[in-house]
Amino acid sequence: HFILVGFEELGALRPVLFVPFFLMFIVALAANSLLMYVVFSHRSLHQPMSILIAGMACVEVCLPVFFVPNMLLSFLFDWKGISLTGCLTQMHLIHFFGAFQTTFLVWMALDRYFAICTPLSYHELMALQRFLKFIVPLVVRNGLLITLFVSLAGRLSFCRDVINHCFCEHMALVELACGSTAINSLAGLMAVFFIPVFDFLFIAASYIVIFSSVLKSSSSGNKALHTCVTHIIVLTLSLTLALIAFLSYRVRTGLPAAVRVFFSTMYLLFPSCFNPIIYGIRTTEI
Repeated sequence: HFILVGFEELGALRPVLFVPFFLMFIVALAANSLLMYVVFSHRSLHQPMSILIAGMACVEVCLPVFFVPNMLLSFLFDWKGISLTGCLTQMHLIHFFGAFQTTFLVWMALDRYFAICTPLSYHELMALQRFLKFIVPLVVRNGLLITLFVSLAGRLSFCRDVINHCFCEHMALVELACGSTAINSLAGLMAVFFIPVFDFLFIAASYIVIFSSVLKSSSSGNKALHTCVTHIIVLTLSLTLALIAFLSYRVRTGLPAAVRVFFSTMYLLFPSCFNPIIYGIRTTEI
Protein backbone atom coordinates (compact mmCIF):
# COMPACT_ATOMS: atom_id res chain seq x y z
CA HIS A 1 0.00 0.00 0.00
CA PHE A 2 1.05 3.59 -0.66
CA ILE A 3 0.30 6.82 1.17
CA LEU A 4 -0.65 9.95 -0.81
CA VAL A 5 0.60 13.08 0.95
CA GLY A 6 0.06 15.89 -1.58
CA PHE A 7 0.07 19.42 -0.07
CA GLU A 8 1.25 18.03 3.27
CA GLU A 9 3.44 21.14 3.63
CA LEU A 10 0.29 23.15 4.36
CA GLY A 11 -0.21 21.31 7.64
CA ALA A 12 -3.40 22.38 9.43
CA LEU A 13 -4.46 24.48 6.41
CA ARG A 14 -4.65 21.40 4.16
CA PRO A 15 -8.42 20.79 4.80
CA VAL A 16 -9.11 24.33 3.51
CA LEU A 17 -8.18 23.05 0.03
CA PHE A 18 -11.44 21.09 0.05
CA VAL A 19 -13.41 24.25 -0.79
CA PRO A 20 -11.69 25.42 -4.03
CA PHE A 21 -11.23 21.88 -5.38
CA PHE A 22 -14.82 20.95 -4.56
CA LEU A 23 -16.09 24.08 -6.35
CA MET A 24 -13.93 23.30 -9.41
CA PHE A 25 -15.21 19.71 -9.37
CA ILE A 26 -18.86 20.88 -9.33
CA VAL A 27 -18.20 23.41 -12.12
CA ALA A 28 -16.51 20.74 -14.24
CA LEU A 29 -19.36 18.25 -13.82
CA ALA A 30 -22.18 20.79 -14.22
CA ALA A 31 -20.73 22.77 -17.15
CA ASN A 32 -19.69 19.71 -19.17
CA SER A 33 -22.95 17.87 -18.49
CA LEU A 34 -24.91 20.95 -19.57
CA LEU A 35 -22.81 21.26 -22.72
CA MET A 36 -23.45 17.61 -23.64
CA TYR A 37 -27.17 18.03 -22.97
CA VAL A 38 -27.39 21.14 -25.18
CA VAL A 39 -25.60 19.44 -28.08
CA PHE A 40 -27.49 16.16 -27.95
CA SER A 41 -30.94 17.71 -27.35
CA HIS A 42 -30.85 20.12 -30.34
CA ARG A 43 -30.93 18.60 -33.81
CA SER A 44 -29.39 21.75 -35.29
CA LEU A 45 -26.20 20.96 -33.33
CA HIS A 46 -25.87 17.43 -34.70
CA GLN A 47 -22.93 18.44 -36.87
CA PRO A 48 -19.28 17.31 -36.69
CA MET A 49 -17.78 20.23 -34.73
CA SER A 50 -20.54 20.27 -32.11
CA ILE A 51 -20.32 16.49 -31.69
CA LEU A 52 -16.55 16.76 -31.20
CA ILE A 53 -17.12 19.45 -28.55
CA ALA A 54 -19.63 17.15 -26.82
CA GLY A 55 -17.09 14.31 -26.99
CA MET A 56 -14.49 16.49 -25.31
CA ALA A 57 -17.07 17.43 -22.66
CA CYS A 58 -17.63 13.71 -22.00
CA VAL A 59 -13.88 13.26 -21.41
CA GLU A 60 -13.87 16.34 -19.14
CA VAL A 61 -16.73 14.86 -17.06
CA CYS A 62 -15.01 11.50 -16.63
CA LEU A 63 -11.49 12.72 -15.90
CA PRO A 64 -12.12 14.55 -12.56
CA VAL A 65 -14.22 11.62 -11.31
CA PHE A 66 -11.14 9.38 -11.31
CA PHE A 67 -9.16 11.44 -8.80
CA VAL A 68 -11.00 14.46 -7.31
CA PRO A 69 -13.42 12.58 -4.96
CA ASN A 70 -10.51 10.60 -3.47
CA MET A 71 -8.52 13.83 -3.12
CA LEU A 72 -11.40 15.62 -1.38
CA LEU A 73 -11.83 12.76 1.10
CA SER A 74 -8.10 12.96 1.80
CA PHE A 75 -8.39 16.68 2.57
CA LEU A 76 -11.34 16.23 4.94
CA PHE A 77 -10.76 12.86 6.62
CA ASP A 78 -7.05 12.27 6.03
CA TRP A 79 -7.77 9.15 3.95
CA LYS A 80 -4.42 8.72 2.21
CA GLY A 81 -3.95 4.97 1.59
CA ILE A 82 -4.10 3.29 -1.83
CA SER A 83 -3.05 -0.19 -3.00
CA LEU A 84 -0.63 -0.77 -5.88
CA THR A 85 -3.47 -2.19 -8.01
CA GLY A 86 -5.69 0.80 -7.19
CA CYS A 87 -2.80 3.16 -7.91
CA LEU A 88 -2.04 1.63 -11.32
CA THR A 89 -5.74 1.56 -12.25
CA GLN A 90 -6.15 5.21 -11.31
CA MET A 91 -2.95 6.11 -13.18
CA HIS A 92 -4.12 4.36 -16.34
CA LEU A 93 -7.58 6.00 -16.29
CA ILE A 94 -6.21 9.49 -15.57
CA HIS A 95 -3.50 9.40 -18.23
CA PHE A 96 -5.66 7.64 -20.83
CA PHE A 97 -8.55 10.09 -20.58
CA GLY A 98 -6.13 13.01 -20.07
CA ALA A 99 -4.46 12.15 -23.39
CA PHE A 100 -7.73 12.85 -25.19
CA GLN A 101 -7.69 16.48 -24.06
CA THR A 102 -5.23 17.24 -26.88
CA THR A 103 -6.41 14.44 -29.20
CA PHE A 104 -9.87 16.02 -29.46
CA LEU A 105 -8.18 19.30 -30.39
CA VAL A 106 -6.45 17.45 -33.26
CA TRP A 107 -9.81 16.22 -34.55
CA MET A 108 -11.25 19.74 -34.19
CA ALA A 109 -8.29 21.16 -36.13
CA LEU A 110 -8.98 18.63 -38.90
CA ASP A 111 -12.62 19.70 -38.93
CA ARG A 112 -11.59 23.36 -39.33
CA TYR A 113 -9.06 22.44 -42.02
CA PHE A 114 -11.68 20.59 -44.07
CA ALA A 115 -14.29 23.34 -43.51
CA ILE A 116 -12.02 26.22 -44.54
CA CYS A 117 -9.56 24.71 -47.03
CA THR A 118 -11.83 22.15 -48.75
CA PRO A 119 -15.37 23.48 -48.15
CA LEU A 120 -16.94 21.68 -51.14
CA SER A 121 -15.79 18.27 -49.82
CA TYR A 122 -16.39 19.04 -46.13
CA HIS A 123 -19.43 16.82 -45.51
CA GLU A 124 -17.93 13.95 -47.45
CA LEU A 125 -14.62 14.11 -45.55
CA MET A 126 -16.32 14.50 -42.16
CA ALA A 127 -18.69 11.55 -42.70
CA LEU A 128 -18.09 9.02 -39.91
CA GLN A 129 -16.92 6.26 -42.23
CA ARG A 130 -14.24 8.54 -43.73
CA PHE A 131 -13.32 10.27 -40.48
CA LEU A 132 -12.72 6.95 -38.67
CA LYS A 133 -9.31 6.74 -40.35
CA PHE A 134 -8.33 9.79 -38.28
CA ILE A 135 -10.04 8.57 -35.09
CA VAL A 136 -8.90 4.93 -34.81
CA PRO A 137 -5.09 5.44 -35.12
CA LEU A 138 -5.03 8.12 -32.40
CA VAL A 139 -7.20 6.05 -30.04
CA VAL A 140 -4.88 3.05 -30.55
CA ARG A 141 -1.81 5.29 -30.07
CA ASN A 142 -3.13 6.65 -26.77
CA GLY A 143 -4.10 3.20 -25.50
CA LEU A 144 -0.78 1.55 -26.37
CA LEU A 145 1.50 4.29 -25.00
CA ILE A 146 -0.42 4.71 -21.73
CA THR A 147 -0.65 0.93 -21.21
CA LEU A 148 3.09 0.61 -21.88
CA PHE A 149 4.32 2.98 -19.18
CA VAL A 150 1.68 1.91 -16.64
CA SER A 151 2.66 -1.76 -17.15
CA LEU A 152 6.35 -0.90 -16.74
CA ALA A 153 5.56 1.00 -13.52
CA GLY A 154 3.67 -2.04 -12.19
CA ARG A 155 6.77 -4.24 -12.58
CA LEU A 156 8.98 -2.08 -10.35
CA SER A 157 10.10 -2.92 -6.82
CA PHE A 158 9.48 -0.07 -4.40
CA CYS A 159 11.71 1.01 -1.51
CA ARG A 160 9.38 3.73 -0.24
CA ASP A 161 5.62 3.97 0.11
CA VAL A 162 4.98 7.73 0.44
CA ILE A 163 3.79 9.39 -2.80
CA ASN A 164 4.15 13.17 -2.66
CA HIS A 165 1.00 13.76 -4.67
CA CYS A 166 -2.80 13.77 -4.37
CA PHE A 167 -3.26 10.96 -6.91
CA CYS A 168 -1.13 8.34 -8.67
CA GLU A 169 0.83 10.35 -11.19
CA HIS A 170 3.30 8.25 -13.20
CA MET A 171 6.63 9.84 -12.22
CA ALA A 172 5.49 10.44 -8.63
CA LEU A 173 5.16 6.64 -8.28
CA VAL A 174 8.26 5.73 -10.33
CA GLU A 175 10.61 7.86 -8.22
CA LEU A 176 9.81 5.61 -5.22
CA ALA A 177 11.32 2.57 -6.95
CA CYS A 178 14.57 0.79 -6.07
CA GLY A 179 17.28 0.62 -8.74
CA SER A 180 17.28 2.12 -12.22
CA THR A 181 14.09 3.66 -13.61
CA ALA A 182 15.61 4.84 -16.91
CA ILE A 183 13.26 2.68 -18.99
CA ASN A 184 10.26 4.11 -17.13
CA SER A 185 11.43 7.68 -17.71
CA LEU A 186 11.99 6.87 -21.39
CA ALA A 187 8.50 5.37 -21.73
CA GLY A 188 7.01 8.44 -20.04
CA LEU A 189 8.93 10.80 -22.32
CA MET A 190 7.81 8.78 -25.37
CA ALA A 191 4.20 9.23 -24.28
CA VAL A 192 4.74 12.98 -23.79
CA PHE A 193 6.37 13.35 -27.22
CA PHE A 194 3.98 11.17 -29.20
CA ILE A 195 0.77 12.46 -27.59
CA PRO A 196 0.69 16.15 -26.44
CA VAL A 197 3.82 17.31 -28.31
CA PHE A 198 2.88 15.51 -31.54
CA ASP A 199 -0.69 16.80 -31.24
CA PHE A 200 0.58 20.35 -30.73
CA LEU A 201 2.86 20.15 -33.80
CA PHE A 202 0.05 18.70 -35.93
CA ILE A 203 -2.40 21.39 -34.81
CA ALA A 204 0.18 24.15 -35.37
CA ALA A 205 0.87 22.85 -38.90
CA SER A 206 -2.85 22.69 -39.70
CA TYR A 207 -3.41 26.27 -38.48
CA ILE A 208 -0.49 27.53 -40.57
CA VAL A 209 -2.17 26.01 -43.63
CA ILE A 210 -5.56 27.41 -42.57
CA PHE A 211 -4.29 30.96 -42.03
CA SER A 212 -2.30 30.92 -45.27
CA SER A 213 -5.52 29.89 -47.02
CA VAL A 214 -7.37 32.72 -45.28
CA LEU A 215 -4.84 35.27 -46.52
CA LYS A 216 -5.52 34.18 -50.09
CA SER A 217 -9.30 34.25 -49.62
CA SER A 218 -10.51 37.03 -47.34
CA SER A 219 -14.13 35.86 -47.58
CA SER A 220 -13.53 33.05 -45.07
CA GLY A 221 -11.25 35.06 -42.80
CA ASN A 222 -13.69 35.91 -40.04
CA LYS A 223 -14.98 32.37 -39.79
CA ALA A 224 -11.45 30.97 -39.63
CA LEU A 225 -10.28 33.40 -36.97
CA HIS A 226 -13.38 32.95 -34.83
CA THR A 227 -13.27 29.14 -34.81
CA CYS A 228 -9.51 28.68 -34.62
CA VAL A 229 -8.66 31.28 -31.95
CA THR A 230 -10.78 29.32 -29.45
CA HIS A 231 -8.76 26.17 -30.10
CA ILE A 232 -5.48 28.08 -29.85
CA ILE A 233 -6.46 29.54 -26.45
CA VAL A 234 -7.47 26.14 -25.07
CA LEU A 235 -4.41 24.38 -26.49
CA THR A 236 -1.97 26.99 -25.17
CA LEU A 237 -3.35 26.86 -21.63
CA SER A 238 -3.56 23.05 -21.57
CA LEU A 239 -0.07 22.52 -22.96
CA THR A 240 1.54 25.11 -20.67
CA LEU A 241 0.14 23.44 -17.55
CA ALA A 242 0.90 19.93 -18.83
CA LEU A 243 4.52 20.65 -19.78
CA ILE A 244 5.24 22.41 -16.46
CA ALA A 245 3.82 19.36 -14.64
CA PHE A 246 5.77 16.82 -16.75
CA LEU A 247 9.09 18.68 -16.70
CA SER A 248 8.96 19.42 -12.97
CA TYR A 249 9.69 15.72 -12.29
CA ARG A 250 12.59 15.55 -14.75
CA VAL A 251 14.30 18.94 -14.41
CA ARG A 252 15.41 19.59 -10.85
CA THR A 253 14.81 23.30 -10.36
CA GLY A 254 14.20 23.43 -6.62
CA LEU A 255 10.46 23.89 -7.27
CA PRO A 256 8.57 23.35 -3.98
CA ALA A 257 6.73 20.02 -3.85
CA ALA A 258 3.36 21.74 -3.25
CA VAL A 259 3.80 23.88 -6.39
CA ARG A 260 4.68 20.79 -8.43
CA VAL A 261 1.59 18.98 -7.15
CA PHE A 262 -0.55 22.07 -7.85
CA PHE A 263 0.49 22.26 -11.53
CA SER A 264 0.14 18.50 -11.94
CA THR A 265 -3.42 18.69 -10.58
CA MET A 266 -4.36 21.82 -12.53
CA TYR A 267 -3.35 20.45 -15.93
CA LEU A 268 -6.09 17.83 -15.49
CA LEU A 269 -8.74 19.79 -13.60
CA PHE A 270 -8.49 23.32 -14.97
CA PRO A 271 -9.31 22.39 -18.63
CA SER A 272 -12.36 20.48 -17.36
CA CYS A 273 -13.67 23.76 -15.88
CA PHE A 274 -12.37 26.09 -18.59
CA ASN A 275 -13.14 24.27 -21.86
CA PRO A 276 -16.95 24.00 -21.63
CA ILE A 277 -17.27 27.67 -20.68
CA ILE A 278 -15.00 28.79 -23.53
CA TYR A 279 -16.68 26.56 -26.12
CA GLY A 280 -20.14 27.43 -24.85
CA ILE A 281 -19.44 31.17 -25.17
CA ARG A 282 -17.36 31.26 -28.36
CA THR A 283 -19.35 28.71 -30.39
CA THR A 284 -22.22 30.82 -31.73
CA GLU A 285 -24.60 27.94 -32.41
CA ILE A 286 -24.20 26.53 -28.88
